[in-house]
Amino acid sequence: MAVFMVVLGVLLVLCICSALLRWNEVRYRKKGLPPGTMGWPVFGETTEFLKQGPSFMKNQRARYGSFFKSHILGCPTIVSMEPEVNRYILMNEAKGLVPGYPQSMLDILGKCNIAAVHGSTHKYMRGALLALISPALIREQLLPKIDEFMRTHLSNWDNQIINIQEKTKEMALLSSLKQIAGIESCSITQPFMTEFFKLVLGTLSLPIDLPGTNYRRGFQARKNIISMLSQLIEERRASQETHQDMLGCLMRSDENRHKLTDEEIIDQIITILYSGYETVSTTTMMAIKYLHDHPRVLQELRKEHLAIRDRKNPEDPIDWNDIKSLRFTRAVIFETSRLATIVNGVLRKTTQDMELNGFVIPKGWRIYVYTREINYDPFLYPEPFTFNPWRWLQDKSLESQNYFLIFGGGSRQCPGKELGIAEISTFLHYFVTRYRWEEIGGDKLMKFPRVEAPNGLHIRVSSY
Repeated sequence: MAVFMVVLGVLLVLCICSALLRWNEVRYRKKGLPPGTMGWPVFGETTEFLKQGPSFMKNQRARYGSFFKSHILGCPTIVSMEPEVNRYILMNEAKGLVPGYPQSMLDILGKCNIAAVHGSTHKYMRGALLALISPALIREQLLPKIDEFMRTHLSNWDNQIINIQEKTKEMALLSSLKQIAGIESCSITQPFMTEFFKLVLGTLSLPIDLPGTNYRRGFQARKNIISMLSQLIEERRASQETHQDMLGCLMRSDENRHKLTDEEIIDQIITILYSGYETVSTTTMMAIKYLHDHPRVLQELRKEHLAIRDRKNPEDPIDWNDIKSLRFTRAVIFETSRLATIVNGVLRKTTQDMELNGFVIPKGWRIYVYTREINYDPFLYPEPFTFNPWRWLQDKSLESQNYFLIFGGGSRQCPGKELGIAEISTFLHYFVTRYRWEEIGGDKLMKFPRVEAPNGLHIRVSSY
């Protein structure tokens, strides 16, 4: 009897699960939608998407083609792997498409962050951001601060076992803090880093506001960061001193034609920190990994940087002309971003029912422009799984071709692209001219949903 009841219970559970899945599929069965599956009510296929990542995408593509429906990160979503369609989406934001980032990201980064706004507001906020990171400002103000920071950050690593993932994360955040708020940022460095790392984790989570969730911790971290930055702004206003940094520029409304409120200033700062942190830290870590695994590439890159040091005194800083001359280093950065796929894609949201790729996408649906597969297209990148920086020198059109979406596209191409390249280049300069390194071994790398080493990436460093 007991066995019968257990079997009956299992059958009942299976029937309920099957009914829920069937109900969710019927719920989203609208005329004109592309094929695909929607998974469970509320959760959709988020668990499979986050756990399986590229494998999930490849399986869905094999079943339904390069344009299919799903339900991920809390939203009904169209996934597009069609290069021409992706380019159209990125280049035509005003035509029924706006940023469609997950609710958790919008809540935690703030409603005024540049990824959340669109139309004239986006143009205004982007203008304010570009004013902070123009080539002239990078050359005259930001690069000297980056150089000074990297020299210090990379000192005393000789004969040490270093977790390069941890060090590159610190580098990306602390370098940005120095550029944003100068030496004053030192007083809030440790508590700020602690809260910032919680904020980052919260941006890629389901927006479930319960104790212990990454979303709750990330949202609380945002509140704490706002408090720290608000206090810093108030202290600066009280002192009436002039500061030559990003925060000083944002606060000088008389000189800045893009006048921002305190809320907009804080969201702008969080945006700068967040966008630069993930890409700069991860690209730098993976560049160290690939250089270790490819000695010939390391030899060529080190040769380029030693040539700069040979024409300088030991204490002479890296300048803008040096950065622009690092052609092979730039190729290494691009190839690292491509092969590691630091950014898997971008999200847009429909503001009206719209026809796309022969299907009708309902208003309010997300479109996931999934660019990962383009990075491994053998027609664009011969031997796509080979780390080959020379491809960027042999075919100079790669950086400008229509499908080069490593830094986004359209009106939302990453405004900090050149600043990020300058930071990574300066880090590599002092690292490869000062040190040799070898991996300890045993550390695993995850490539999805973000590139990371769950237990760190440990290297043994010795002097060069």
